[in-house]
Amino acid sequence: MRNDMFSVLRRSPFSITQTRRFAVRICGMVACLMMFAVVSPNVAQAFSDEELRNIAEQLNDKSSTKQVAIIEEMAADGDPRVAPILKAMLEGDLYVRDSDEHVVIATKKGKVYTHIDIISGEEAGESSSKELDKIKVNNRLRGALRDALATLNLFSPDHAVRTAAVEQIMDARDPAMLPLLLRAIEREDDETLLARMNLARATMALAAGENAEERLAAIDVLASETTPQIRAVLSQFVASAEAEGIEPEVVTAAQDALDDVEGRLSNWQTLGDVYRGISLGSVLLLAAVGLAITFGVMGVINMAHGEMIMIGAYTTFVVQQILSSVLPSGSPWSLIIAVPAAFLVAGMIGVVIERCVIRFLYGRPLETLLATWGVSLVLQQATRTIFGATNQQVTAPDFMSGAIEFSTGLVLTYNRLWIILFSLIVVAGIACVLRYTAFGLQMRAVTQNRRMAGSVGIRTGYVDALTFGLGSGIAGIAGVALSQISNVSPNLGQTYIIDSFMVVVFGGVGNLWGTVLGAFSLGIVNKFLEPFAGAVLAKIFVLIALILFIQKRPKGLFALKGRAVEA
Repeated sequence: MRNDMFSVLRRSPFSITQTRRFAVRICGMVACLMMFAVVSPNVAQAFSDEELRNIAEQLNDKSSTKQVAIIEEMAADGDPRVAPILKAMLEGDLYVRDSDEHVVIATKKGKVYTHIDIISGEEAGESSSKELDKIKVNNRLRGALRDALATLNLFSPDHAVRTAAVEQIMDARDPAMLPLLLRAIEREDDETLLARMNLARATMALAAGENAEERLAAIDVLASETTPQIRAVLSQFVASAEAEGIEPEVVTAAQDALDDVEGRLSNWQTLGDVYRGISLGSVLLLAAVGLAITFGVMGVINMAHGEMIMIGAYTTFVVQQILSSVLPSGSPWSLIIAVPAAFLVAGMIGVVIERCVIRFLYGRPLETLLATWGVSLVLQQATRTIFGATNQQVTAPDFMSGAIEFSTGLVLTYNRLWIILFSLIVVAGIACVLRYTAFGLQMRAVTQNRRMAGSVGIRTGYVDALTFGLGSGIAGIAGVALSQISNVSPNLGQTYIIDSFMVVVFGGVGNLWGTVLGAFSLGIVNKFLEPFAGAVLAKIFVLIALILFIQKRPKGLFALKGRAVEA
């Protein structure tokens, strides 16, 4: 037999190699046909061309009830040609052509309308608006069209489209969509999306289950999720269960599941409040750390500290405007350049203020308060004269845009995360300067005992000028950070000056680590009070608590030590 086969091959006009290639091609064609046979039932057209045209022409019926029924019938079997028709109807582009009474999709091009055949999707002539009758859509039809498109999008090859369709089905919770959802579940291979589809099926089973077993199974699935959406589903079911005569054991199970979900969401909400408090605390820390240095070392009540923050923010704006012709929008380089620029500009202005105004007022804190308040007014008006009174927008770099979103409702924005990290880096840098540099040693000596420091050769006036410049420069860096989360305006610094003094007094005047702890503590407490009292009352309560705290501990959490301080 084998010899006969080889003899046939030798007599064949093809070589053995060609025969093998031919056999491989035949096998490939057979495999493709088999794959098509397996896949085609899921994507097969539910209607013939004539059937689809006939049913689409019924969309022009005067009864909206019948129109809704036609829409549901068209979407029931997942024919891929139905979606463009329903989408055109939803967008107001579905018309009836007067010449042959056929339904077409018409798009306006200039003064004429181009017709698109609903079956082939190809252009089928053009006409004026007088030759077309628009199929009108009311609110009821819009809802039905959106639901129908959501079910049809379950079979889209685009993962994002399928995901959006599942979310829309979960919001609608219409049991009529269940057959198509089950077909989509059989085809879906993405595990995450498959889990969402099963969750959507559970919401439908809870709403329209035929018996207690189906509803209890659906409750078990829903109870495993921790999202505000599932809480709303369970809450609505529990509220309407008594009126609908639902079995008591089902209602009890749903209430228990609702309590569990609310408990877990409450924990996530607490975590979100802590994050928002830390975020606020990082902003307060950046705004107050420079003030802690000048107030602690020099005893100067600097009411112009907020304007140093404002100057840093405007420096960021100017740097970005100068580099806009060189760097693309969203480039991180403008922000990297703005940090040292804001430090130098604000620091130099701070040194000028100290040398020209404050050096004559040491030992008279009330007079320094009035003098620096006047300086703040001058700086605000100068800024309005140069840049105008309107807000200026600073473009954030690309890496600070966006957020980390959790299904539980917790959102961690990138700009806030970077500001928290940036504030910690700034504090660590200041701590290194104070501890490991000669200037830091001199500053600490002047803080603890100014007269003794001067008697051993430390130039206290020189230290005062550099200290005020350092505090002002740090405020300028704070302005760079604040420009990423708010608009830049001449009044930017006034928003944070009172909070900065609160942080400094609460943490301990002149104590860096007390400032850190005070900023984060006040930020977290403020965010926990806001949901109950509102933003304004929350600040009032914090201020009252701080006043009471200062009555018992006037020097704050961490008091400075030294003979001059203790005296």
